[in-house]
Amino acid sequence: MKRTHEPSPILQRLRLPIIGSPLFIISGPDLVIAQCKAGIVGSFPALNARPQAQLDEWLHRITEELSAWNRDNPDRPAAPFAVNQIVHKSNERLEADLATCAKWQVPIVITSLGAREDLNTTVHGWGGITLHDIIDDRFARKAIEKGADGLIAVAAGAGGHAGRLSPFALIQEIRQWFDGPLALSGSIATGDAVLAAQAMGADLGYIGSPFIATEEANADPAYKDGIVAGKASDIIYSNLFTGVHGNYLRGSIQAAGMDPDNLPEGDLKTMDFGTGNGSKPKAWKDIWGSGQGIGAVTAVESVAVRVDRMEREYKAARARLGL
Repeated sequence: MKRTHEPSPILQRLRLPIIGSPLFIISGPDLVIAQCKAGIVGSFPALNARPQAQLDEWLHRITEELSAWNRDNPDRPAAPFAVNQIVHKSNERLEADLATCAKWQVPIVITSLGAREDLNTTVHGWGGITLHDIIDDRFARKAIEKGADGLIAVAAGAGGHAGRLSPFALIQEIRQWFDGPLALSGSIATGDAVLAAQAMGADLGYIGSPFIATEEANADPAYKDGIVAGKASDIIYSNLFTGVHGNYLRGSIQAAGMDPDNLPEGDLKTMDFGTGNGSKPKAWKDIWGSGQGIGAVTAVESVAVRVDRMEREYKAARARLGL
């Protein structure tokens, strides 16, 4: 469809059209701050801050460090940051976490596993925007009907919770009726792939797995090495671990004593974003999420180096196409 709306001004202040996706356990202040300083949106799940009071500490640090960066680097301002809120009923912290986000006027709130009109209204009240992640057109329509500003299309091949649809099909269906902010998730690991996402109709690439293998990521060294050594054939799609289908590293499943090729079906009723009882291997601590695009990741390096490479790849791809 013909675009009549430009992406939110918040999303236009970027060096590259990339959102670093919120990674359970892995995304913390170090990673988010590095991503924002590099010129892409950095994000983290609110539930990564434990206990709940730590969320206030994290937002204070992120806000202060990015403000200081902007004062010292007016020619290279930091990108905005985002906090991911799990809207599922098992998340008992949602209201407290949202209040903390309101205190710090978080620029972008990413919502998952449930769309709520009142939450969108609350975020709009402090001047923020909401992006809701979806796996198909039906959920996309529900999210926009309930007031989300934009969508994150989680296509086949994305790390962690992921859909089954081709990105071509998913973006095509959404763009038939929606012209607002749209990010695409699913095996995007290079600047070339970001440009391809834009060619399909997305505004931004939504990238997670490559940032697991960075110096700033709060990931086990073996996890980082698994990303570097892995390729698409090392990714297993299963709903066993959370009740929702997702993509995981084969090696982490084997290390937990299970056969990746013979996993039982999970149960959506078991989804729990509370404290848990620690009685079985848990996603994302023991079972490691990863997307299919990790073949492009060849080393553990800093966020700055990784984003610099993506920028070179993005510009080279544009040049090849004469753009």
